[in-house]
Amino acid sequence: MDSATRRRSQGGLFEGLYRVIMRRNSVYVTFVIAGAFLGERAVDYGVHRLWEYNNFGKRYEDIPVLGQRQSEE
Repeated sequence: MDSATRRRSQGGLFEGLYRVIMRRNSVYVTFVIAGAFLGERAVDYGVHRLWEYNNFGKRYEDIPVLGQRQSEE
């Protein structure tokens, strides 16, 4: 019975998150919006790097003579 009382008084991970983040609606909404923004940035960066890695040498920037004409001399 002592361990159950101790566990309730200390709280767990989820109880700590509830106390810090989810107790007030304004803090929770800010946390969700900031998390969505940062998550979107991380996914965008990762997909961009993967795209560049898979298409190296095939992109417009990688072709050195694109748009240059041979001189008719």
